[in-house]
Amino acid sequence: MNGTVHIVGGGLAGSEAAWQAAQSGAKVVLHEMRPVRGTDAHQTDSLAELVCSNSFRSDDWENNAVGLLHEEMRRAGSLIMRAADEHKLPAGGALAVDRHGFSAAVTREIESHPNIGIVREEIAGLPPREWTNVIVATGPLTSPALAASIRTLTNDEELSFFDAIAPIVYKESIDFEICWMQSRYDKGDGADYINCPMDEVQYRAFIAALLEGEKTEFKEWEKSTPYFEGCLPIEVMASRGEETLRFGPMKPVGLCDTRTGKRPYAVVQLRQDNALGNLWNMVGFQTKLKHGAQTQIFRMIPGLENAQFARLGGLHRNTFINSPKLLDSTLRMKVRPSIRFAGQVTGVEGYVESAAIGLLAGRFASAELRGESIAPPPPTTAFGALLAHITGGADAKTFQPMNVNFGLFPELKGARGKDRKKAVSHRAIADLEAWLGTKREAAE
Repeated sequence: MNGTVHIVGGGLAGSEAAWQAAQSGAKVVLHEMRPVRGTDAHQTDSLAELVCSNSFRSDDWENNAVGLLHEEMRRAGSLIMRAADEHKLPAGGALAVDRHGFSAAVTREIESHPNIGIVREEIAGLPPREWTNVIVATGPLTSPALAASIRTLTNDEELSFFDAIAPIVYKESIDFEICWMQSRYDKGDGADYINCPMDEVQYRAFIAALLEGEKTEFKEWEKSTPYFEGCLPIEVMASRGEETLRFGPMKPVGLCDTRTGKRPYAVVQLRQDNALGNLWNMVGFQTKLKHGAQTQIFRMIPGLENAQFARLGGLHRNTFINSPKLLDSTLRMKVRPSIRFAGQVTGVEGYVESAAIGLLAGRFASAELRGESIAPPPPTTAFGALLAHITGGADAKTFQPMNVNFGLFPELKGARGKDRKKAVSHRAIADLEAWLGTKREAAE
């Protein structure tokens, strides 16, 4: 196998791309700018650092599209999913991980792989022309110099949106005379979340405080940047109507307050964030409130009156390209096919989606080194549905980050009602196995 795959960015997508390419026999150089240059959100120089939630969301592959993507990645030999499974934390039907253990595991595997070299440097601008097989997996926090170079090359304006981070609370500071452990509808182990109940008066006072709380001021150049609808700050959701949060992250359904034996009017849930179980993040509470306002307002929540925060929420600007306009079906730039893109910078949203696109990019790149041509995965699979969406299925004029969902899959005739998702998922796995079988035969 001649040549080298150069991967720019050591996040989830870049790490997965490096692993997939190296496992197929390709020589890989992974370029990661941290710690030479930091970002607005990362706190370490580890690979695959989780900067927001520690949840990979639902792990139900038969009834949930992201769970199906989990299963497809496992079957495709994903390093990200293997590390996630090894560092899994209780989270009901979701897959949550110890963020530090997860990142450390990915870093060890990449560092010890004989086909991968890591170079700690910023790629300030487009990759050199002599790099003939490149994957840009810089994530939503692409360095300004590289983002500007991409914009110049494509003659296209960059697209940006704001992403907010949720606070993390020390468990020992939570009042369990008020709070209790329970998963919605007793899923998972039945007690995977800490629940803080609110009555109607407490809820309405909390909403009022959110709306009045001092927010982070945008810089002039940031004011026209939209939020991503799937990760709205809690106070932005509250501004859309007084009941919005009670039907969103603070919905009380499937829960019973152990003190009253009744369902609370609203509830704030916290999910375990590390293996020791001493850190818990506030589910759905990403925010752009200033730090002083956060501590004051979040301590209004029953059971969190004395909360101590390991991390407060924050806000950072993310960048992604107009993939339907700029990329071909194997993630190559139409104007410079030696460069592929992967991860959140392509306009997929979520840890798993980003890693999945990295997985595909790594496979496409290594096949190219072998002189082979790999067809994209079928659109009936989660891989294929997500890939098809960002490389042509979406309208380039209104393109915005997208999570994987069953709306991206082709219809399955005859599938109706409750069994439809399960039927679509089983079709996906069968079609994926056929696609992976083709790849295995080609490798042999």
